[in-house]
Amino acid sequence: MICCSLLLALASMLTLAAAARGATTADASGDDPYLWLEDVTGEKALGWVRKQNAVSTKELEASKSFEPVRKRLLEILDSREKIPYVAKYGKWYYNFWRDQEHVRGLWRRTTLEDYRQAQPAWETVIDLDKLAADEKENWVWKGADVLYPSYDRCLLSLSRGGADAVVVREFDLNEKAFVKDGFYLPEAKTDTSWRDRDTLYVGTDFGAGSLTDSGYPRIVKEWKRGTPLTAAQVVYEGKKEDVSVSAGVVHDHGRKYEFINRGVTFFSNEQFIRRGDDWVKFDKPDDASVGTYDDQIIIRLRTDWTAGGQTFPAGSLLAGDFEGYLKGERKLVSLFVPSDRKSLAGTAETKNFIVLNELDNVRNKLYILKRENGGWTRTPMDAPGFGTVGVGAIDPNESDDYFMTVADFLTPSSLYWGTVGKDNSEKLKSLPAFFKTEGLEITQHEAVSRDGTRVPYFQVGSKKLKLNGRNPTLLYGYGGFEVSMQPSYSAGVGASWLEKGGVYVLANIRGGGEFGPKWHEAARKENRQRAYDDFIAVGEDLVKRKVTSSKHLGIQGGSNGGLLMGVMLTQRPDLFKAVVCQVPLLDMRRFNRLLAGASWMAEYGNPDVPEQWDYIRKYSPYQNVSKQAKYPRTFFTTSTRDDRVHPGHARKMVARMEEQGHDVLYYENIEGGHGGAANNKQSAFMSALAYTFLLKELK
Repeated sequence: MICCSLLLALASMLTLAAAARGATTADASGDDPYLWLEDVTGEKALGWVRKQNAVSTKELEASKSFEPVRKRLLEILDSREKIPYVAKYGKWYYNFWRDQEHVRGLWRRTTLEDYRQAQPAWETVIDLDKLAADEKENWVWKGADVLYPSYDRCLLSLSRGGADAVVVREFDLNEKAFVKDGFYLPEAKTDTSWRDRDTLYVGTDFGAGSLTDSGYPRIVKEWKRGTPLTAAQVVYEGKKEDVSVSAGVVHDHGRKYEFINRGVTFFSNEQFIRRGDDWVKFDKPDDASVGTYDDQIIIRLRTDWTAGGQTFPAGSLLAGDFEGYLKGERKLVSLFVPSDRKSLAGTAETKNFIVLNELDNVRNKLYILKRENGGWTRTPMDAPGFGTVGVGAIDPNESDDYFMTVADFLTPSSLYWGTVGKDNSEKLKSLPAFFKTEGLEITQHEAVSRDGTRVPYFQVGSKKLKLNGRNPTLLYGYGGFEVSMQPSYSAGVGASWLEKGGVYVLANIRGGGEFGPKWHEAARKENRQRAYDDFIAVGEDLVKRKVTSSKHLGIQGGSNGGLLMGVMLTQRPDLFKAVVCQVPLLDMRRFNRLLAGASWMAEYGNPDVPEQWDYIRKYSPYQNVSKQAKYPRTFFTTSTRDDRVHPGHARKMVARMEEQGHDVLYYENIEGGHGGAANNKQSAFMSALAYTFLLKELK
């Protein structure tokens, strides 16, 4: 459906999955004495990890806060009162579920009639705990691709220990069993799509030279049932320096579209549509994405574009006749036009409507678009007037039904069912109140960054908060890859921090997508420092407003947000008392040589190019940590099985800081992938370590 080929590309890229390359060259390694810690599963490196883990767990588990927090978090994660979110395939509504009894999880299904009940009758399709036990494998669920329109087969993706690399196996949804001699792909960073019942598009590790520098598939093949994978025919080949190549099939209002996406960089691509045995390239800006809605081409822009005598601003959503566009017509209309403080958060496409989800000063507003008399009408859509709102079509080829989720920091998430254009919205499910919210409030503020830019942030705390500079405050941020940070209901934050008198703050710094592509572009590559200046400005504003002080201000972030934490640690150690740095990038001299790092050069730059390294080196935490500085205490966490961001980043940073005499803690989960944990028990344990650390340092 809309921008579907973009989603296929982003699904591949945003997983950031890539094989460990382990490249070591003189220009990138320099005199780094800790390169041995990049040996992910090496005996020496893992011995170092276990010693670090023992030190951290001994200290943090000894705290009187730890066990109550861990136990409470696990109860929340294992709660049977969670909302069982579903996806519709045919008559069935499927859900993946974990709880105390089902540690690895169940994939199960029910009907809409049953789903409306407080306690639906679920039919188990596959039990991962049983499968793991039977096959003696540490299987972690990674999703299913269900065959359209029969919905009786799917391709199951299963990971060992939570890594992004998966084993793909064909599964019969009627028999609830794996298909004998069915499609099977061994463990790899694999991308698949059904072309028809007996044919797949496959991108995987076909052997030497078949992956890009980022570790993603470089080649797409067409694979026929009953033939060996070695007999699959090449459909398209990208270049070694590309990010990835993928193919996808979209069924849209009775039409079938087959796309190829060549991800040239993280934010630019070439897209092709199949016409017979040929692939026709779309004429579009390199950083624009193409999708479909019925017989319409849908184009989403990242930069300004002049076409058909009109100039469309970055962040716009455009529509036009699909076949006419391929023939050279440029009769495009704007479905959405951004403003300085308004961006497009997303879309939902139903049988007769497109729902626009707009973000206005980081608050959602919904609008309904309908094609009438050769044009488009636009009307507001009723939605709760608070919190973060998400809308998704249930079965866009069959109906105008939708699911809507609503939540904020203090309001438990709710799930609604309705029909676009009708006043029949119905609340189906809601989370219980996992923590006490009496006396708490949400406020929105703005800090002024170094260059005068207004940076919004949300604050959650007591209505009677004393502005005395003594409140333990946790500031969270990300600021990258055009990812927006919006209010959400986090039972972990509530139970482990807010209930204990802490203040929670979410910063909407540049690099994110809160105000569209331009907000992201403002902090990309050579402008990266702006994201860090924004975060510093929010921290300083909290101190200026006397919400807290540097003695009571802690910060937290993961992945790109982990890099943010590393920069804050090295650039403004005086501003913060404690840092939780999770699955981080830290060695920006070698990030492009580790796992999926090459795919992120469009975000950060290429450190192998002297002019680009010149601006990267100024903030790279691993290169800027100093023996002479006095740093806030920092807790680094990562995962051995993270095959997105290499665990070597955190390992080496800790080793270097300890060598310099700094007081740091480190914990590495031996499995768990980029999320850091493979099941609820591990998630609760790692979160409890982090909150215990913060409670101890910021009291």
